[in-house]
Amino acid sequence: MSTPLPYKLPIVLFALATLGACEKVLPPSPAENELLDGPVAGLSGEEHLQFLNGDIAFNDEVFTPETGLGPRFVATSCGSCHAGDGKGTPFTTLTRFGQTDSTGNQYLHLGAPQLQHRSIAGYLPEQLPPGATFTMLTPPANTGLGFLDFVEDADILAMADENDSDGDGISGVPNWVNLRGYVQPRTNAISINGKHIGRFGKKAGTYDLLQQTATAYNQDIGIASTYEPYDTYSGNEIDPEVTNQTVLDVVFYLRTLKTPLPRNMNDPDVAAGRQLFAQINCAACHRPELKTGESPIPALAHQTFYPYTDLLLHDMGEALDDGYTEGSATAAEWRTPPLWGLGLSPNSQGGRYFLLHDGRAGSIEEAILLHGGEAEASRNQYQSLSDGDKQKLLIFLENL
Repeated sequence: MSTPLPYKLPIVLFALATLGACEKVLPPSPAENELLDGPVAGLSGEEHLQFLNGDIAFNDEVFTPETGLGPRFVATSCGSCHAGDGKGTPFTTLTRFGQTDSTGNQYLHLGAPQLQHRSIAGYLPEQLPPGATFTMLTPPANTGLGFLDFVEDADILAMADENDSDGDGISGVPNWVNLRGYVQPRTNAISINGKHIGRFGKKAGTYDLLQQTATAYNQDIGIASTYEPYDTYSGNEIDPEVTNQTVLDVVFYLRTLKTPLPRNMNDPDVAAGRQLFAQINCAACHRPELKTGESPIPALAHQTFYPYTDLLLHDMGEALDDGYTEGSATAAEWRTPPLWGLGLSPNSQGGRYFLLHDGRAGSIEEAILLHGGEAEASRNQYQSLSDGDKQKLLIFLENL
């Protein structure tokens, strides 16, 4: 039996009042340019499903001893080191150890290169061997990685200037690395003496996102796969503890996370800061614009994007020399980190900044002032700016 009209009106009014109350109680949704997570535009329905599966595996799956955790590990999930796909904190910082020069890591028999400082019950956490050189590495943000993955090798080499032929004090070299057995070279890949250009990791020591994901499962969480089938305690090969499909879903998720969206680009101070950024030659390493080449994911193919990196190694001077090498990278060389999303970093870092490779810089300005080596001239020019111009440059960076 239907409700008589006179009785329907109070029900409708109550529903509308409740809806209005909820709107007042619930916080507004963040703007799209305030978020780092979310898929790139242009994915097919099937690709969206794989993105979702990878999202769940990356952010929601927490491993336990029953599901393969450990015995030694750094974290219990992927997302615990990359909250909201953003930068990590000192609590999630990784320790790498054992390599001091191009002869390779001398501590592989003692658990190098990654220190697993936590363990499940019945096992002891790993300790740094006496005398081992080590470095601390804060987890980076994850967004836009697929675009970086498909920049053509030729374009990266075109930005390199190993002998500083233009005399600007900036050289820039790729990190030439050996491929893991399961990694396939990209389309149009360039190699020298069997080595290929790395582009992921603080020193660009990792070739692609499959290697990044498989080694993170193994070295960070102690999870074996067919790609990296090793027990983190004994070093012996063991049966897979995660399926190939899950690993590939996570790789797809990382490849198809959207690029960070800049904010307030029409603001006069932001526009002035962008000009100052170019004027003091920060853009020589932090290249504003790159392009992708061929990609098996159509949405990523032949796209122009704005990461503010050249994916090359640069000597950053004595202050940032940590005594640890990786691949062909020397101890003072670091890959130019992308600056996109920089101003959103505090969202995943407890409301403050932890910048540079080890999180030592508590502000953007502090990070700038620690630049040396090839960046020394730009740092000095920054210090020579008026207080007003410094503020405009920082405002620009905060809005990337």
